[in-house]
Amino acid sequence: MRLKSPIVMNIPRNITIERSDAFPMDEQPFELVERKGIGHPDTICDSIMEAVSVDLCREYQSRFGHICHHNIDKGLLVAGRSLPKTGGGMILEPMKLIFGDRATYSCNGVLVPVGEIAEAAAKRWISENLRFVDPDAHLIFQNEIKPGSPELTDAFARKVIGANDTSVGVGYAPFSDTERIVLAVEQFLNSPDLKARFPEAGEDIKIMGCRNGRKLQLTVAIAFVDRFVSNPQHYFERKAAMREELQSFIDSRNGSFDSVELDINTLDDPSRGENGLYLTVLGTSAEGGDGGQVGRGNRVNGLIAFGRPQTTEAAAGKNPVNHVGKIYNILSHEIASRIHREIAGVREATVFLCSQIGRPIDQPLIASARITPEPGADMAEIGKHANSIIDGELESIDLFCQKLANGQYRVC
Repeated sequence: MRLKSPIVMNIPRNITIERSDAFPMDEQPFELVERKGIGHPDTICDSIMEAVSVDLCREYQSRFGHICHHNIDKGLLVAGRSLPKTGGGMILEPMKLIFGDRATYSCNGVLVPVGEIAEAAAKRWISENLRFVDPDAHLIFQNEIKPGSPELTDAFARKVIGANDTSVGVGYAPFSDTERIVLAVEQFLNSPDLKARFPEAGEDIKIMGCRNGRKLQLTVAIAFVDRFVSNPQHYFERKAAMREELQSFIDSRNGSFDSVELDINTLDDPSRGENGLYLTVLGTSAEGGDGGQVGRGNRVNGLIAFGRPQTTEAAAGKNPVNHVGKIYNILSHEIASRIHREIAGVREATVFLCSQIGRPIDQPLIASARITPEPGADMAEIGKHANSIIDGELESIDLFCQKLANGQYRVC
């Protein structure tokens, strides 16, 4: 079923196109890019709260024919306590997942089991993505989702649903070489093929790419699963084998860097025995070391790129109807990608979408593209095509929002 459409046809929009003379990211002197893998506590939080939002959207549409007000973007993963040990340790205290913020518990006199939906979504996501975490044994769930405020809830009953906030979404394209390799490395390390060869590689993987000129240094943290490590010597043997495998993967993907230096688990200290190893029982540091929180991890394109324009908005778990912190951030990346992909002569594009609270989401306060053209490219022609792409995407924003509601876009 479709969302209530905020679209008003054939309206003028405030769209601006600007030429940028900045060097594309690949040509800038240095670059820092981070990726928190699927088992990182922050990514766990983002992923689960988004899964809860998608399931609530499905339930609301099934029961009422439209999506009701909700924002599940204040989740917190409280670290448990564990005792990792070569050959297999133990969990001393379970993790706790706290669902936060707001949702609609009843509509037209019909009750919605929000807490049950949230817990079921979390258990399903954990079972599908974290091999060694048993959601019934290793987690406690705490529902702190409250009914929404009257003003925000009422906004969903209006004929034209306006933006919930005055906020900015920003996206860019294309990825730099550093961004591509950082994302690819994490996906490779968390791939089924790699896990089959290296079952000791946990899902909690964090990568920092530091490019200085054309030299790239990758610092990789991998939470080893203790049951697959017989002793410290075995740990370092498997770490060396994994490094060799990863280096081969990087070499096969690297056509632009002069050199790539790879460091794995740099806190390891062979002189400290088991205390000098990065061991976990379940493959995530959330079992005993680190908590997680929505919005502290990857941006909606899966990366934390420190040299790029970005927003502090957390997209995960926000509603896909009028929450511009979600809609505009993901849509801006989609628009930037289209501009770069479809318009000849575009080297790089950055798109900004600014909302005004209460204003229909297809009518942002301003939509602006900052474009770096190829030398000699016709900027007037580029601008005309970019304007058309932006206008068209805003015109069909109801379809885009429905795809968000269905979970068709990555948010972390």
